[in-house]
Amino acid sequence: MVGFDVTLLPVLRELDERGSVTAVAAATHRTPSAVSQQLQTLQRQVGVPLVERVGRGVRLTEHGQVLAGLAGVVATAVATVDAAWQEHLGGASGVVDLAIFPSAAELLLPGLLDRMREHPAIDLVLSDVDVSEDGFAPLTADHDVVVGHRPDGSSPPHRQALETVPLLREPLDVALPEGHRLADRARVGIDDVVDETWIGVPRDYPIDRVLTAMAAARDTPPSVAFRTIHLPVIENLVAAGHGIALVPRYTSRTRAPGRFHLAELADVRAGRRIEALVRPDHAVRPVVRTVLEALVATALDVTT
Repeated sequence: MVGFDVTLLPVLRELDERGSVTAVAAATHRTPSAVSQQLQTLQRQVGVPLVERVGRGVRLTEHGQVLAGLAGVVATAVATVDAAWQEHLGGASGVVDLAIFPSAAELLLPGLLDRMREHPAIDLVLSDVDVSEDGFAPLTADHDVVVGHRPDGSSPPHRQALETVPLLREPLDVALPEGHRLADRARVGIDDVVDETWIGVPRDYPIDRVLTAMAAARDTPPSVAFRTIHLPVIENLVAAGHGIALVPRYTSRTRAPGRFHLAELADVRAGRRIEALVRPDHAVRPVVRTVLEALVATALDVTT
């Protein structure tokens, strides 16, 4: 028999994911003192230190980290039972909170929403988010499904405990102003463009990491005139002749004709991986699985 109250485990898991009692309190709509009391109760029940004070905050001890990981196992087991019961009662119904970054939303949302019309019992709540590559995994604490991206070959931290559903690989092309000296080329190499003025995304975003790797391969720091998270702004600046840019092929090609030229990179495999990230206890829910299946089907339409 378990010697402690397993209903207290979620607060430990939340602390592991969010990093502070204050953040846990805000996310769970409780006071910091209430969160601290639950942690103290759990610690007293298990008989070993679960948290230790660091400065003005706390962090998990080794015992706390182990138990926080087991909290995820417990949550998944409970969610599996609930999912089986819901299917027994008649299938997928309920709310699914989907967070998606803007250019993926542009690419995937129309088809996804078309498919979700076949599931009127599922209420899909959409959140528009755009964070650095490492920022997508933490969002799964607040959303059922998070659509994120990463450059080819990278393995962002904090995803080991998550279910990752590959959606598509989107090649990155070089966007050039019409009339640019390379605008008549279908393919360009790193040496052709590395010294150009670039319009970029914020540092540590997936596309910026590709540009940085390209520049490092030629030992030439990239000259970035302007950074923005908004792809249409990047495209507008390229079209106006203020620089060139790395842009996602499938997303930008509909706006390119007559405005800017897209050239494939000849000597580097540049692309981004678009993936759905889900906590295991959310992934077993029938409504979440339905949304994931619709996302995969929509992504397949984009690439075929």
